Amino acid sequence: MKIEFSKISVPTQGTVVVGVLAERALSPSAKQLDDLSGGAVSRAAAMGRFKGKKNQVLAIVAPQGLSANQVLLVGLGKVEEIDALQMGTLGGTVVGALNRAGEASAAIIVDALDACPLSAVEMAAEIALGARLRGYRFDKYRTKEKAEDKPTLEGLTIMCAQTDAAAKAYAPRDKVADGVFLSRDLVSEPSNVKYPAAIVEDIRALAESGVDIEILDEGKMAALGMHSLLGVGQGSARESYLAIMRWNGAPDGADQQPVAFVGKGMTFDTGGISIKPSAGMEEMKYDMAGAGTVIGLMKALAGRKARLNAVGVVGLVENMPSGTAQRPGDVVTSMSGQTIEVINTDAEGRLVLADALWYTQATFKPKFMIDLATLTGAVIISLGTFQAGLFSNDDALTERLIGAGKAVGERLWRLPLDELYDKDVNSEIADMKNVGKGREAGSVTAAQFLQRFVDEVPWAHLDIAGMAWMKRNHTAVVPKGASGFGVRLLDRLVADHYEA
Repeated sequence: MKIEFSKISVPTQGTVVVGVLAERALSPSAKQLDDLSGGAVSRAAAMGRFKGKKNQVLAIVAPQGLSANQVLLVGLGKVEEIDALQMGTLGGTVVGALNRAGEASAAIIVDALDACPLSAVEMAAEIALGARLRGYRFDKYRTKEKAEDKPTLEGLTIMCAQTDAAAKAYAPRDKVADGVFLSRDLVSEPSNVKYPAAIVEDIRALAESGVDIEILDEGKMAALGMHSLLGVGQGSARESYLAIMRWNGAPDGADQQPVAFVGKGMTFDTGGISIKPSAGMEEMKYDMAGAGTVIGLMKALAGRKARLNAVGVVGLVENMPSGTAQRPGDVVTSMSGQTIEVINTDAEGRLVLADALWYTQATFKPKFMIDLATLTGAVIISLGTFQAGLFSNDDALTERLIGAGKAVGERLWRLPLDELYDKDVNSEIADMKNVGKGREAGSVTAAQFLQRFVDEVPWAHLDIAGMAWMKRNHTAVVPKGASGFGVRLLDRLVADHYEA
């Protein structure tokens, strides 16, 4: 789907989309169409349950006087309550409605509205972003799909008075969408296609955007003492890697200390010797979604030329059972020197993150460090698929993350870190074990384990197990499948608080 910007005019083909405010108050463009049609638009809007509430949609056949195929009325709600998140949702809602209707082209007219918190330029840019995000589809392996099942919308024009300004405002958002799409692609791919070495090649491709790449193979990780990470992958025929991505965008004279993001990249998780039940195991291809988010974020930051230094570190591993696999009861020594008794080989993500976190803070001395991982099923029991679990040692970082999440619709809920839980990961024969006691507070004890590999740096752990893969259309901008959760959240965090 191609997105363009143009001056406001009355379209002569396809669908024309105009806004209607609360209580059926027509926007200026809707009023113009109503005048051209002899009042047919307002009469149609007055029928049924359409009242102009947020994201209500009413499609009407284009009345006499208009040459377009149809008019799509979209509710804007109360003008003083319009915000960026709503405009993105509007863009996604419109794309969904147009594809269901089988439309090939459409134009959304964006008017300047009195008392609206957003300018028409801002509204246009957010609508375009929402439309693009909704237009994502992973269909490369569908060879016999029926035409009626495919999206029909080929072109979308965003019309507003300040065309050049709107296109300029959309440009960095478009780059963020590129990052979201890369994340979604990586998570959607099957594990026979996207195994550790294959993802390394995807990461190397970021060099074209100006990202510096360094790859640590198993020999280099062993030399650094990363036996916690290496133990997870020792049962697989595929080699494990630690990939480091650096974006150096801070201008001369600005603070050069980087921010850091760390991702769990379990390209497939069988559970190892503690093997998972077969039901649903195919979903474990998305156990690398944390790494997918970090890779997508680095693409987004580089694409929009973010004015800061950022580091992305991902541990890429496959957890398989074999004669060389790690066994329950094994003890490994992490890069930090701390020893870990492996009680359950299916609690493997934290073992990968332990070395990745330690390496990141020791090597780069970041302002803060945020890790993302599909770490525990327990967080899904707690929060479902509407919010990710947030654990942090820093209140200021927590508040900024929660605020960024609300702004882009990727919500976080803070869960506790406490010494009372920490003792549950003590081991009788090593410094710690990799699981807590039984089924109690599984997400919390996992976070407590990770905290043992964090020194004084402000740190947050995002457990995105419930947010990485959607079994149905989740929101207007997140269709079924891989969500890319976290890319827009972390980009917004950076943009609001850390760029020069």
